Amino acid sequence: MTPHAQQAAVTCTVCPHECRLAPGAVGRCRARGWQDGASAPLSYGRVTSLAMDPVEKKPLARWKPGGLVLSAGSYGCNLRCPFCQNHTIAQVGADEVAWRSIAPEELVALAAEARMRNPRVVGIAHTYNEPLVCWEYVRDVGVLAHEAGLANVLVSNGCVQPWVADELAPLVDAANIDLKGFTDEYYRWCGGNLQAVCACIERLCAEPGCHVEVTCLIVPERNDDPAQMRALAGWLAQVSTDITLHVTRYFPRWKMEGGYPTPVRTVYELAEVAREVLPHVVVGNC
Repeated sequence: MTPHAQQAAVTCTVCPHECRLAPGAVGRCRARGWQDGASAPLSYGRVTSLAMDPVEKKPLARWKPGGLVLSAGSYGCNLRCPFCQNHTIAQVGADEVAWRSIAPEELVALAAEARMRNPRVVGIAHTYNEPLVCWEYVRDVGVLAHEAGLANVLVSNGCVQPWVADELAPLVDAANIDLKGFTDEYYRWCGGNLQAVCACIERLCAEPGCHVEVTCLIVPERNDDPAQMRALAGWLAQVSTDITLHVTRYFPRWKMEGGYPTPVRTVYELAEVAREVLPHVVVGNC
């Protein structure tokens, strides 16, 4: 009998999928797996993408305009959106993509050095793939970033259990959360959980000092119904009218490459629907 076979399977509690991990297995996200009898962040510090981005690219429209963030991404995601915009890193595991190890101390040092060269650098952004499947890295970078006077930014699908949002909220200065749509059916299609995402948005909005923006990517014939946008915007307005909503044009990617982009007129019309209840609505990719 191998050492692994002598160990019991464990349940990962980071997201609503609650993957059952047998010894040596990895979860649905491909970033967490069984290690020493627990769910461990196997992607911790494994960076596939590193770039200096304007904060507006995250997108953050009303937080430190003109600022720059050192953006870092890894691999893996707990959703399976057929239109994934970053599928080459988000929908793969460690053996399918090139990565290099960057410890939290090194990432913060890189950002601090960049700030010395350019005062427009304001912090670090966790982005490109789904950062919350390795929330421990976001936490550890956040602690060190704050000690260095740098901001900690989260760009995420928000599909995690409430305890993860509780752990991270005090360490997040700004966040953009993807609210894919506003029906359970749409989230089943994306492989996620609407209630979990809504709870994450609420938790971040409740945290003093955390600036929150939300992005909704409009996919033709899937979530382009004005009634769905009216419900989505109405719920956001109940959470906070200070939330900025990005209504964004979709371009075919990954499993939907044969489709067509969102008509620009549709994006602008849905933005007008959202403006019925939200004062801060912007369009993207148009």
